Amino acid sequence: MEEITDFDALRRAMAENAEEPEGPARNARAERLVAAAESLGSAPAVVEALGHQLKVYNYSSDKDRMFVPFARLLRMWDERPEDFDAYEAHSLHWVFKWMSAGMLDQPHIPLASVEKWLGEMEHRYRLAGYSERAVRAAEFGVAAHVGDLARAERAYAAWLAADRDDMADCPACELHGQGAWQAERGRDAAALELWAPVLRGEFVCAHEPHTVLAASLAPLLRLGRLDEARANHLRGFRLVRPMESMRAAYADHVEFCALTGNEARGLELLAERPAYFTDTGHPRSRLEFLAVVTLLTDRLTELGLGAQRVPGPAGRTWTASGLAAHARAETLDLAERFDRRNGTSYVGDRARARMARRPPADRLPLGVRTARPAPAPAAAPPASEARDEPGLVALLAEARRLSRTLRPHALEAWAAVARAAQGVDLEPLARAEIADHEAIARGPEGVGLFERAAALYAEAGDPGEALAARARGAYVRALAGDPGAALDTVDALYDEVLALYAEEATGLRQTAAVVMSRTRVLMRCAHEGAGGLAAPETFTRAERAVREVLALVGGRTGEDVRLAARAAEARGMLAELAVLRGDGGRAAELFRRTAEEYVNAGLPWFAVEYEAQVAALAHQAGDAAGAERALRSALEHGGPYVEPAGRARLHLQLAEVTGARGAVAEAAEHALQAAHWADEAGEGGTLGAWARQALGGHLLRRGRCAEAAEVLESALADLSADTHGDGAVVQALWWLGDCLDELGDHRAAAERRLRAAAIARHWPEQQDHATLAHLAAESLGKAGLPAEADQAYARAGELWRALGNPAFLVRSLRARGWLALHREDGAEAARQRMAEAVRECERAVRAAAGPVARQQLTEELAHTHRQFGELLVRSVTEQPEEAGELHMPAGPGDAEDEEVRAVFEAALVQLDRAATLFGALGASGLDDRTGAEIAAGRLAAVLGRPAEAAARARAVLAAYEDAGDEDETVQARRAEARELLGPGG
Repeated sequence: MEEITDFDALRRAMAENAEEPEGPARNARAERLVAAAESLGSAPAVVEALGHQLKVYNYSSDKDRMFVPFARLLRMWDERPEDFDAYEAHSLHWVFKWMSAGMLDQPHIPLASVEKWLGEMEHRYRLAGYSERAVRAAEFGVAAHVGDLARAERAYAAWLAADRDDMADCPACELHGQGAWQAERGRDAAALELWAPVLRGEFVCAHEPHTVLAASLAPLLRLGRLDEARANHLRGFRLVRPMESMRAAYADHVEFCALTGNEARGLELLAERPAYFTDTGHPRSRLEFLAVVTLLTDRLTELGLGAQRVPGPAGRTWTASGLAAHARAETLDLAERFDRRNGTSYVGDRARARMARRPPADRLPLGVRTARPAPAPAAAPPASEARDEPGLVALLAEARRLSRTLRPHALEAWAAVARAAQGVDLEPLARAEIADHEAIARGPEGVGLFERAAALYAEAGDPGEALAARARGAYVRALAGDPGAALDTVDALYDEVLALYAEEATGLRQTAAVVMSRTRVLMRCAHEGAGGLAAPETFTRAERAVREVLALVGGRTGEDVRLAARAAEARGMLAELAVLRGDGGRAAELFRRTAEEYVNAGLPWFAVEYEAQVAALAHQAGDAAGAERALRSALEHGGPYVEPAGRARLHLQLAEVTGARGAVAEAAEHALQAAHWADEAGEGGTLGAWARQALGGHLLRRGRCAEAAEVLESALADLSADTHGDGAVVQALWWLGDCLDELGDHRAAAERRLRAAAIARHWPEQQDHATLAHLAAESLGKAGLPAEADQAYARAGELWRALGNPAFLVRSLRARGWLALHREDGAEAARQRMAEAVRECERAVRAAAGPVARQQLTEELAHTHRQFGELLVRSVTEQPEEAGELHMPAGPGDAEDEEVRAVFEAALVQLDRAATLFGALGASGLDDRTGAEIAAGRLAAVLGRPAEAAARARAVLAAYEDAGDEDETVQARRAEARELLGPGG
């Protein structure tokens, strides 16, 4: 902190401290500033320092420390009001509201003292001539807090009826309080209607829409408006996160996570704010926070995760169940202190109700990465129950039904049979089926079990099924990387089963199973070029085997859905062979037929992979509509049976397709679902990162920048050049930079754009590098970093020159000119940059290839002359802002200095050239031409040449002689021209 030697230094220090983040460091500096003010021996300095201290205390977790400085400030007012200027007098009365709320939030302060203070506030406001609006609002706060509903309703009505004046809270804060009351009384829709202007951004302040966004979450969930709730969480948490004083709003976001199946994200939020567990300066917000901690950890305990480690108060390790018990006890203790002070049970009742809330839905995907907590494994049933004979018989019957009808979850049903059958002496057939399905479930590790199953099938008197089990084992070996040996094995099994079938020693189903396993092995060979066969021979043999399956089961499927599935699978194999031969059209048609056959057989979930193939082929063929139809069919037919990773991929592909045709809202929804299912599949860091990147881009296109930023930051935590490619990383950084720039966080936007540019600089094509460098320069300039911005513009200019893009080279030079004007003694450098921009643009116009390029560069040259003229004027009139509304000197006095006059004359030349060039563009340059004419006319008037100014004004009016009045630019130009002409014009 700089040494405080005078009042101005004190004010500078207070202004700097006000910009620091909320928290103990800012509070401590405010205390030192009070001591520094006292050392100056100036009562007004102490008044201002105390006011500053009160403000930083109020916007921190140390709200309980406000009372002492305010008492001192009030005493100073009573003793010497002349030490308070108008602003400090207003601030003193404003802080009365903070004191009323602050006393209410401290349970050790008696309610009688709060009521007395309310009376004091009313008295002093009346003396100062203020409306009773703020007083009634404070009275409402007291009544609502203690649960005196009748008094609260009266005070609420009086609050709204009283006139707004300088002591009323800002509209955003008032609407927050009014909506919160409606929500508390169960009128959620009315609350959201009141909050709507704040949520739309019509009313804002230092803490709004932060708190309204947080407060809206629970009502939106209760009303089932889940999309809005998700959006408000992502947008609002971004605002609340850096603000220490907003513990209650932070608690609303934790509660939202607990109520939407996002418990893992709720724990992340707790971990970010460890001090919130223990900061005691504001008991009321601590109560709200601990209540939702209880809600969250109770929820985890209900999910079987009570033993999971969770973040909690420092000093020990916490489990979910342990923290739940601790937080509940602390919450109820705080609530009891408030209720004892208030003489009611209202605070405790509300706290208990909040802790007991239950999720309205299983899970609401957010788009940001979260891992759903895995419930603890269910306890195994007692042995006596597991081995209960009737139960086993039922389980076996159900497993056979699921297998016979090819239902999903058949393998899980057989696993349940296996568990129930431990220690039970079953017949060979049942043991064979158990071993067979366990082998299928275990994949390569289950090859040996197929042989055991085959032996048991043989023992049970089913030689055909024994051969089928061995054939399945051969196919698994092929999948494991040994298709040659597998083919030798399955060829022998094929001969055996055909012999059995010919002798009617086995059935069609068993024969088809062996024939299909052999066909699968041959298809594997075709895909891998394995099996010791040349590719054409492999394809021929595989196709012959496929057609043999179709001939065997064709027309003979009857009521056995398993045979129908064999036929459909064989049709799909023909499609695969068409793909391998390069016949995409034939393949797509066969894949479509395969999907139809599965659907017609009542097995739509098997159609999914084939419809995904149709979509891929349609995409390759440029048939976006066909791809979209196939993807939608895949999702419809798969229903809940598609694995999470598969659903994620389908949704991600639909996001791409729908986004490409401009259906951005639908694309965003698909990307959101893709991110959700990727997380469910445990692929959040890979597939999920792709989905989040896509979602962020779609949200940005919809103008939802805060949500997009939150999602893109989550994506960037997982995106890597090795896994996703550096293009994906650059695109995410680029979009994030755009979001942050739109949100006003220009320094952060510049940082992301520079990171992206650093990656893109290594690419062969440098267009993206140049664009990112230019965008980064813009952000650096907006962030108040002119030196860094100039450096970035210089780099961008070099790149634009190398790329042969004169328009953007000129723009970078113009930007550097405006930046130079901000520097001390930078006027000459600024003029040189603009002159260089003019020369570059003139050179480009002469070298332009074709009339279109020449017209575009002529327009760029016109803008450059216009900006050059504006810069010249600003360089001598203390208007260093970048190009925009130019305010001419008020009168000719400023032009009496010869040097200034010469600059004005030079500026007039530039504006005149701009008007001429814009005029050459015809109708497309009309508005810019008249704008330059008005600016030139004003400058001519300043230079004492009224006739020239009038001529320019008349030229503008003539240019719009035939134009209507509906165009705002036309209206503005006419008004400016008439103003320039004056009353006699």
